[in-house]
Amino acid sequence: MNVLLFGGTGMVGQGVLRECLLDDRVTSVRAVGRTPLDIAHPKFTALVHSDFTDFTALAGEFKDVDACFYCLGVTSAGKREDEYRRITHDYTLAAARALPDNPSLTFVYVSGEGTDSTEHGRSMWARVKGHTENALLAMPFHAYMFRPGYIHAMHGERSRTPAYRWIYPVASRLYPLLRRVMPDKVTTTENIGRAMLAVAGWNGTGDHVLRSADINRVATAG
Repeated sequence: MNVLLFGGTGMVGQGVLRECLLDDRVTSVRAVGRTPLDIAHPKFTALVHSDFTDFTALAGEFKDVDACFYCLGVTSAGKREDEYRRITHDYTLAAARALPDNPSLTFVYVSGEGTDSTEHGRSMWARVKGHTENALLAMPFHAYMFRPGYIHAMHGERSRTPAYRWIYPVASRLYPLLRRVMPDKVTTTENIGRAMLAVAGWNGTGDHVLRSADINRVATAG
């Protein structure tokens, strides 16, 4: 399996990349980013690219991709809707449209708990995420939407969002309690990566929207 990864420098992307490199089913991982990841691994290639609205220059690198794991995202805090939409929706759809015309290809998008599929709710970020999900689900490939709640970093992954870097050390200490009290709302970076690899082999079957409990179940089942 040839995997294309977006958002490999973020906390979720770091965890997904780790699981891809460990999995024997994965032949190659190509990570698209504005800066190269400092990783030396025989499966890994960094694709440095600056314009996330146009991936024409990378068409040759995309042509034999089997699965695209899209983990790129930003917080909506302090952002206008047009700015958040450009990064969350426009960048994602530009990447999806640049993929080869291959109906067996799998695209997994990391959305979030509370995403608004109606696109008409009061929450700006939830509407934008819902609009993005709906567009991806209508495209001619196998699309799966991951909607995790709280995500526990398993192997030292760190968020690039400064505010989250303050919150996560505290939340991590509470994770055992959170897992007992609300097991359906929490997952891990490890489980997200493993679940992505699992759904890449589903060939369009199964649920196309997976929440934390679903992610954990699929990751465990392999």
